[in-house]
Amino acid sequence: MSMNDTRPNILLITSDQHHWSALGVHNPLLRTPNLDRLCREGTRFDRAYCNNPVCSPSRSTIITGMYPSWHGCWTIGVKLAEDVPTVGERFQEAGYATTLIGKAHFQPLRSEPGQESLEVQPKMRDLEFWRGFTGPWYGFEHVEVARNHGDESHAGQHYGIWLEEKGLTDWPRYFRTFDPQTGQQNERSHEGAWELPEEYHYSVWTAERSIAAIDRAHDEEKPFFLWASFHDPHPPYLVPEPWASLYDPDEMTVGYPLDPPLAPGEFERMPPQFAETQKVRPDFSQWRETPYGNHGFSSHLVPDEKMRRNIALYYGMVSLMDREIGRILDRLDELGIADNTVVVFTTDHGHFLGQHGLTAKGAFHYEDLLRLPFIVRWPGRVPAGRVSESLQALIDLPSTFLSAAGEPVPGVMQGVDQVPVWTGEAESARDHVITEFRHQPTKVHLRTYI
Repeated sequence: MSMNDTRPNILLITSDQHHWSALGVHNPLLRTPNLDRLCREGTRFDRAYCNNPVCSPSRSTIITGMYPSWHGCWTIGVKLAEDVPTVGERFQEAGYATTLIGKAHFQPLRSEPGQESLEVQPKMRDLEFWRGFTGPWYGFEHVEVARNHGDESHAGQHYGIWLEEKGLTDWPRYFRTFDPQTGQQNERSHEGAWELPEEYHYSVWTAERSIAAIDRAHDEEKPFFLWASFHDPHPPYLVPEPWASLYDPDEMTVGYPLDPPLAPGEFERMPPQFAETQKVRPDFSQWRETPYGNHGFSSHLVPDEKMRRNIALYYGMVSLMDREIGRILDRLDELGIADNTVVVFTTDHGHFLGQHGLTAKGAFHYEDLLRLPFIVRWPGRVPAGRVSESLQALIDLPSTFLSAAGEPVPGVMQGVDQVPVWTGEAESARDHVITEFRHQPTKVHLRTYI
């Protein structure tokens, strides 16, 4: 950064589908020393919420500062229009280096005819295409992206290029294949210990390429706006050793930190799709909106033994990611720029690990899915070691980042400026959060007022 430019760097670090309690500061079984370090050096906000509990709408809100009902990406399978104003564009105009590394998910792999085609899947492995494309995209002047979780067939993109550069030329053998005739992955994912060596894991790639982006901005003497977007701990529950064996399933508690996981009669007062999840062969046909179904509309019956194993693997995925987050934080220290960098760690939405009899995500608005881990560090500005109960929402991030950089906030952004709350100058910036799940005229329309 130029010696004359004192504006702060902005580093947004996100995980994917991360239960709010899956931090060492909440759970003594879980090892997250680097996220715990952020908690010690910054402020942990314990009442942070997403504005939509599925990936694409939530991530689109993070970059637009708009509700899904306004930016238009209302579910997975719907494309965020590329002409929607984004926070990255504002930072570019202000002279910042803007970079996205990791998972984006602003566009679908499959969708309604006319929006996307099945050719999207094979294109993920067309590395020549991705060698020629690094942006600009959605306001980021430089992007390096990958769309898969675990061994999903759509591995490739810039992650695949990195794997080949690392010498793993046979990398496709660690991932499932795709049948363009059926639009389906050909092999069922295995869960547990992934044969992929840990040095080739996409969490390692995300950290390494994020560090490269920081170095590039530092060499160019430019402030940066960087989104380091990690893929885990989103299922499948698959992680290399030694992380797959780091936690003992017998020590896991189904539904932690809530007990009991499902209360008797709990779903009797809920919409009918809740109770349908507890059937061996549920029927969600009345809520079907696209040829591909809605996330979470399947049986959620998981034997306790398998759920405990899933939790242990989920924690292993978090711990591997935590190590890589530590590498990014260490690089800020090495360059001497940590004191002038706003670091935010959060996720796109939560996750069910047996709470309320549910698993993963879907149209089920409980705290486990809506509430987020949320940590802010800005040395000298954000109090260290503080825990705050003030409401935070993902929709606030663009407005707050721009305000922290001294830049004007566009009127199209619907979030609020949280800088006074982050710095301890104000008790609260909002008295409610709204979370949408779809919106009219869809078949599933939930809106939660927090």
